[in-house]
Amino acid sequence: MSNTREPAHSLPVARVLPLLGIAHLDRLFDYLVDTEQDEDVVPGIRVRVKFAGRTVDAIVFERTSVSEHEGDLRYIERVVSSEVVMPPFSRKLIESLATRYAGVTSDVIRLAIPPRHAKAEESDTSTPWEELGTATEPDLSIWSGYVHGQSFVDAVIGGSTARGVWQVAPGDRWDEGVAGLAAKVAIDGGGVIIVVPDQRDVDTLIEAVARNLGKKQITELSAGLGPQARYRRFLSVLHGQGRVVVGTRSAAFAPVENLRLCVIKDDGDENLVEQRAPYVHAREVLSTRCVQQKSSFLIASSSRTAEAQLLVDSGWAHDLVAPREAIRKRMPYIHAAADSDFALERDPAARFARMPGAAFHALRAAIGRGDPVIVQVPRKGYVPTLSCGNCRAPSRCRYCNGPLGIPTTHGGSDAGVPTCGWCGRPDSHHRCGNCGSTKVRAVVVGQERTAEEIGRAFPQIPVVTSGGNRVVDEVAASSQIVVATPGAEPRVVDGAYGAAVIVDTWSMLGRQDLRATEDAFAKWIHLASLVAPGSKGGEVVVVADPGLGVVQSLIRWDVVGAARAELDARKDVHFPPAVNIAAIDGANSSIESYLESIELPPHAEVLGPVDLPPGVKLPGEYDEKSFGPAQRVLIRTPLGPRSQLGAILKKGLVARAARKDTLPLRVQVDPIRIG
Repeated sequence: MSNTREPAHSLPVARVLPLLGIAHLDRLFDYLVDTEQDEDVVPGIRVRVKFAGRTVDAIVFERTSVSEHEGDLRYIERVVSSEVVMPPFSRKLIESLATRYAGVTSDVIRLAIPPRHAKAEESDTSTPWEELGTATEPDLSIWSGYVHGQSFVDAVIGGSTARGVWQVAPGDRWDEGVAGLAAKVAIDGGGVIIVVPDQRDVDTLIEAVARNLGKKQITELSAGLGPQARYRRFLSVLHGQGRVVVGTRSAAFAPVENLRLCVIKDDGDENLVEQRAPYVHAREVLSTRCVQQKSSFLIASSSRTAEAQLLVDSGWAHDLVAPREAIRKRMPYIHAAADSDFALERDPAARFARMPGAAFHALRAAIGRGDPVIVQVPRKGYVPTLSCGNCRAPSRCRYCNGPLGIPTTHGGSDAGVPTCGWCGRPDSHHRCGNCGSTKVRAVVVGQERTAEEIGRAFPQIPVVTSGGNRVVDEVAASSQIVVATPGAEPRVVDGAYGAAVIVDTWSMLGRQDLRATEDAFAKWIHLASLVAPGSKGGEVVVVADPGLGVVQSLIRWDVVGAARAELDARKDVHFPPAVNIAAIDGANSSIESYLESIELPPHAEVLGPVDLPPGVKLPGEYDEKSFGPAQRVLIRTPLGPRSQLGAILKKGLVARAARKDTLPLRVQVDPIRIG
């Protein structure tokens, strides 16, 4: 076939990247462009090429006049589509992230560009954005209530580059502030990307933006879309119809032109981390974009991560925080009640639901005023995990050593027998492996059991549960009790909760996790933000030791102080974000050979190997009997250029692929969880 084809007269060589997902083949290859393809083959389009005897997908990166390859070149097989799915700014972003996260470029391309759907390319995307709906000027007065808030808004609207970390004050709606600013930027001709953790937030934000823009002027890009809808909306953004993009983590790659504002909500949420290699974080995608495309950047949350605090401390971003006087007036009355077994046993009210009398008084008072109340429990279900009632050792399955719990049954309040959470075997005659006792106690009681217990304490009041697969979005502003897991708290329609109680706090604080304290505080402050101000009787009772620093930060509503304390603690022990860190998971032999193939920078530390954290598995198939238990090694380096560690680790992956080491190996740069 190549004998009948003639090379293009101008720039006959195309440099393309085959989408192979193989580290040592993650580079450009030269192919010839024939005269018929000349006009269609431009940088950024999809093509099909022959590679190692098979036809594969590829992306054109550039056209040149000569090739550095000394042998004969193959022709491009065919042009898949004339759509330029990877414009220059997307290419720059993809290449930066591939280096930063030690990833294969084609893997990042798959995250950034949805699969082609031919039917979607037939859709009409020629209608100008202004004609898709009627836009009205938004109300931006909410921003004047924050120090530097108005100057931040003025800079964004004026086209200057501004970066902020916004702590949403109690009583303010994050969606109203973000939606108004996004609408104003779009009306003025700029592009906006807003990334949120889940579909619930997507729906909330779209509803808010739609108060100022037409529904068709808002482009949703989320995981729930089908292939055709996703690709069609991607094309609409590419063609300029999608000026305001709202979605989950993959929306961070949306090819928005004239990008003026990037927003991310709750950047500490695990949903914002891609679950496939190279495990990029949406915050890093947007922060990289805002530098490359000279746009503004905003982190919005009622809490604050150590990473966000580092951005503020370094001067890269600015605080957007309400004055202390305003916070005191608008926050609920928050206080702590002791959570020790001894204290609860002495409190008569605690016999109902593991809550001290102060918590019951707060609930009873709010219900008496006709307000809804909410109880936050850390787990869904009935009794998720058990421990020995005598020595407090965790109750483990005698077959697989998995955790024992009492699952929810279909029959109602009958909770069943202790059952393994791993293999599912019931154990009606369980004995403690440590002391031999047959007694068990709940380590964490789930929201269904808590609802049952509170229902007995307040028999005339309706109880609503929200969590797991049954999340309630809204509740009426009337007397009722809501029992919810973190993140599943319903909003009160045209109102707020009269009281909130946070139970089993020790289970969140006691997790063997670097981010346990940060996560717990974020969940607590989010709940407290749903409660009415103290001047209207709003009260929050946290069942925890009042002497804990994180509890005191909650009581004072000191979000910045909590984040700064967390960051300082990380600096003391040399953990992220005070350092760069990479987690290498795999067989011990693979890790050793991988480490031997890379040259780490000065002052780098190698920690481990240790067993993988509980619940973490290697990708793909792994024969533990043949190769031993999977191990984890941590590589820790001082803060430096963002891509330095990733570039070194990527070279190691290239060398590993070249020597055909087929055992699973996972490399994660700055993972959100390190064990």
